[in-house]
Amino acid sequence: AAATAVTALVSKSVGAFADYEQLTGGVETLFGAGGRSVEEYAQSVGKSVSDVQGKYDSLMSAQNVVLENANKAYMTAGMSANEYMDTVTGFSASLISSLGGDTNKAADYANSALVDMSDNANKMGTNMTDIQNAYQGFAKQNYTMLDNLKLGYGGTQAEMKRLLSDAQKITGQKYDISSFADITQAIHAIQTQMDITGTTAKEASTTISGSWGSLKAAFENTLVSLTTGGKMFDQSLDAQIGR
Repeated sequence: AAATAVTALVSKSVGAFADYEQLTGGVETLFGAGGRSVEEYAQSVGKSVSDVQGKYDSLMSAQNVVLENANKAYMTAGMSANEYMDTVTGFSASLISSLGGDTNKAADYANSALVDMSDNANKMGTNMTDIQNAYQGFAKQNYTMLDNLKLGYGGTQAEMKRLLSDAQKITGQKYDISSFADITQAIHAIQTQMDITGTTAKEASTTISGSWGSLKAAFENTLVSLTTGGKMFDQSLDAQIGR
């Protein structure tokens, strides 16, 4: 029985790590330099290393922020690193485009959106898949699933415009419906006004269900780290103990 359990654990660890590698590659492609060295990146764009060093450093900074946010998502969003990266890569191309290619700003906006999504699921009892589908729709200028967020707005373009207008009244900032980045920020403003923001992190430290969700996500990170070992394993173990 013990041997069977160990075999199952090893199998899950290897599978989780395989997913981690694939998802990390997606983050590297969207936010970083596609896993290339500065020399390889310079060659790919037909410039010298000195010409691209600043851009390369900026891309690597954005990539590292996303990966760091993924590793601590068990606390902030109740997600494992794999779940976080999978969700982020689902809409980041549109987010980066709407921010004029600014990957560093996109990394911050993406994290804010992910936490907002998790907070909405926890506070409003919405299925996370429905929320993910809604955001992916917004990225394609499809607003039919806006009502999935249960914020009091229907699934139409007119209702999204009303949400943006209401958010502008709260923040004083004008939001453009053609910008996915603006939409995520407007939703954040509305959810903050409705006292939804921060729900996941609060529940992780104060409720049994929240703590269990955080523990589950931390354990999924530990499965990955069983294969990687080293620093990642130490961090995952610390997270498990902390839970």
